[in-house]
Amino acid sequence: MNKDFYKLLGKNIKNRRKQLGYTQQELADKLGISLNFMGKIEVAFSKPSLDTLIKIAEELDTNISELCNFE
Repeated sequence: MNKDFYKLLGKNIKNRRKQLGYTQQELADKLGISLNFMGKIEVAFSKPSLDTLIKIAEELDTNISELCNFE
């Protein structure tokens, strides 16, 4: 996958997180990951595993398809 995919994915995660009123810390705590890793996912410095992406989608009450919708 190219870098643009992860940038758009991170942007969608961030936007959905904010829609729900979660801070990065709150979401990271719910996922059992560090705040640092959560931040890196949102700015595409780190790439989440499929398992982590599934957990993110579940916590954000959405699905992977929506998080990967870049229209």
